[in-house]
Amino acid sequence: MAGPQHPGEGCSCRNTNCLERPLRRLFEGLGSGVAACPWPFVLVPLLLSGGLGSGFLFLPQRQANDIEGQFTPTGGPAKAERDFVLQHFPTNDSERFSVQQMPTEGAYAALIAVAANGSSVLAPAARHDVQKLDKAMRARGYEQVCARSYGVCASPNPLLPMLSNEEAAALEELTFPGSGPFFLGTALGGVRTDASERVLSARALKLVYYLREDGPEAAESRRWLEDFLQDAPSDLTEMSFASIQVTYFTSLSRQLEFEGNTKSVVPLISITYFLTITFSVVSCLRLSCIRNNVWLACFGVISAGLAVLSSFGLLLFCGVPFVITVANAPFLILGVGVDDMFIMIASWEQSLRKKDKPDVNFLLAETYSEAALSVTITTLTDVLAFFIGTWTAFPSVRSFCLYTGTAFVFCYIYTMTFFGAIIVLNHKREQGNRHWLTCMPVEVDKDQAEKSCLYNACCIGNCSGQSSQPESEHPMSMFFTKYYGPFLTNKWIKALVVLLYGVYLGGSIYGCTQIREGIDLRNLANDDSYVIPYYDDNDKYFSAYGPRVMVVVTGSVDYWNETVRLGIENCTQDLEGISYVDKNFSQSWLRAYTEFAKQQSLNINDKGIFIGNLPELFQYVQTFEWDINKTHDKIEASRFFIQTVNVTSAIDEKNLVHQLREKAEQCSISLMVYHPAFIYYDQYLVIVQNTIQNVIVAAGAMLVVSLLLIPNPLCCLWVTFAIASVIVGVAGFMTFWNVNLDSISMINLVICIGFSVDFSAHVSYAFVVSRESTANNRAIDALSLLGYPVLQGAVSTILGVVALAAAKTYIFRTFFKIMFLVILFGALHGLVFIPVFLTFFGNFGRSSHNTESKTEVPRYRDNKDCP
Repeated sequence: MAGPQHPGEGCSCRNTNCLERPLRRLFEGLGSGVAACPWPFVLVPLLLSGGLGSGFLFLPQRQANDIEGQFTPTGGPAKAERDFVLQHFPTNDSERFSVQQMPTEGAYAALIAVAANGSSVLAPAARHDVQKLDKAMRARGYEQVCARSYGVCASPNPLLPMLSNEEAAALEELTFPGSGPFFLGTALGGVRTDASERVLSARALKLVYYLREDGPEAAESRRWLEDFLQDAPSDLTEMSFASIQVTYFTSLSRQLEFEGNTKSVVPLISITYFLTITFSVVSCLRLSCIRNNVWLACFGVISAGLAVLSSFGLLLFCGVPFVITVANAPFLILGVGVDDMFIMIASWEQSLRKKDKPDVNFLLAETYSEAALSVTITTLTDVLAFFIGTWTAFPSVRSFCLYTGTAFVFCYIYTMTFFGAIIVLNHKREQGNRHWLTCMPVEVDKDQAEKSCLYNACCIGNCSGQSSQPESEHPMSMFFTKYYGPFLTNKWIKALVVLLYGVYLGGSIYGCTQIREGIDLRNLANDDSYVIPYYDDNDKYFSAYGPRVMVVVTGSVDYWNETVRLGIENCTQDLEGISYVDKNFSQSWLRAYTEFAKQQSLNINDKGIFIGNLPELFQYVQTFEWDINKTHDKIEASRFFIQTVNVTSAIDEKNLVHQLREKAEQCSISLMVYHPAFIYYDQYLVIVQNTIQNVIVAAGAMLVVSLLLIPNPLCCLWVTFAIASVIVGVAGFMTFWNVNLDSISMINLVICIGFSVDFSAHVSYAFVVSRESTANNRAIDALSLLGYPVLQGAVSTILGVVALAAAKTYIFRTFFKIMFLVILFGALHGLVFIPVFLTFFGNFGRSSHNTESKTEVPRYRDNKDCP
């Protein structure tokens, strides 16, 4: 990484290059080997990629897009709670179906009918349309696959019998949210009532058609739902309701829409490769038909593509699940692969300018000694960040990090071998004075040399018609030297930069305090999906009443003991005391039994009487029998139900599950709270913890790598500062861009660490090794060497992901948004903040020989200008 060392200098607290020097010699040897025999280094990667690429044959078998399995934490409490409920309260949806007692989401088709033109869904015309809609659903054979209770199909809505003109009078006595034995909070929405809670009007009505999913009927129910989804758009159009607007959703919808997301991103990969190849070619284009680096640019992109093919194929061979989040990886790998290509080309050109006719072995050895260590450092930091990211509770994150980290390894290997060999072969073409496109020898005679500049550039070798010569410094490097550097180091501009950083940091910290946690399930579907209007209607009209939560007594307790009953009652009241619970709609078989015993003068403190009279209770409320897991002489487990309210946001969901579980743990009786939605709520328990853990561990690993491989401790200090600053900025500003902290964004925050190193390490190190006498001049010197490469690296990486901005799916758009923030803030630190801050520290961390001997400033990861 460093240039030539002072003769007497070894490892010290100021130059920690004990590891860097032997690695440099190792890479010099590799460069000589590639230059001596390039063809094996070209053919072996091609053959290896072809062989490993056959792993894609296993792709259909490896796809794992189960939403619950991939986007909820492994080992979440709710999954264990569900297993307990399934074991102790088995279901039978052919004979005794009950919505509130379902341990899973169930199989269903849901429709929301919203009255048109602001009218009431209980008005005669709207009621007629709702009945017509219900009739159409039943005509599809619903009653053959419906979930049943005591031989009758579960009602899609308790108000359906009242919608006919003959029964409409009953609607005038309807109260909300409770009306007789019915709870209407989830059946009727947008309700307006009078002082006595009598319903005056309602904007929406929900119909939910539950199907059987136990046993062999599950396959038939699935076919019914698939047929419904296929026919629903045309059927609704054909019915052309005048008084209602209908949105629909099924238990299959979320998963089917999610699985369809991968297809939508495939065209974007083609666009990305086109943009990246175009940018690479333009960046390396020259007015010389011999020294044109077009082929180097193209093969650099091919090298990144081979890395994707090899790594993905290998992991598919090994059986690693392929999740939709992995589809983001090729975009990122392409950007990084192009960055590495630019480094190699830039170092190669620098070596070419040093001697007139050097040996190719020496040239590539010197190129590798300058570029390979820089590529190694940044690849190592990126790979570490990804592999550390596999230490997470979210399988989707683990898969992405494993695929991407492995691809980075292959990208590095192919850059050091395949692309290095291409550089050698291209150099041999140049040495033979052959045209870049046709590879035919280019002859120059006096008559040709007098032709136009365009002719000479295309057909001779350069614009002047002279023999091909190394080109001068790149104009962008001159811009940073003559204009940008002096401008940035002006004292008033530095004061403005410090003020700008204060605003940046303040805004970032404020944004961090406003972070929203958790993935909204609607974001798993495309923007134009039919499920989005359904979610909108559901949130608008049915969000006042949340999930109906099971409260399970998990142990075999003596219910006939009055002290035990009192303890259960106290615990139930504690749960009902939570602000998210409406105690008026709780349902407890034990409360009902206690009241029943008082009316019947039963002494239920006696075990025999308690157990023997339970069948009497079941005659009054049949579903109570399903709430008790009873053997002949004891009760193994039982459950009650509480109704939650006002759970309208991710914060509410997080607080609800936390408060309920906290109250359950404090109870003297062994209690458990459960609802199928809690499986998704569990992400709130670990998302922040996992993110902080991964970021801290990865940042620590980056610091260790920097200390080992970057031979200057002060540089490592600035690397650490940049990592922390960029992470805070990305985490804060993603809030302003409507990005939640979820398993998708957590991936990108881990990526953020690696890219923070890329942009900051090189500028700070170039500053501390600069031989200039003043801090301002050292900053200008660092920018002249690295300003354009950093800018070029930022642009190439953004081009690698910019096509995702056009995606219609939250997952891919989020990847673009955070990668854009990472690159923007990383480049801002590298080009603005760090150069200015470094000028405030003068000679801190500089070796004394820096001002005494001419030190070669190394090439770095982002030093990839193509002169």
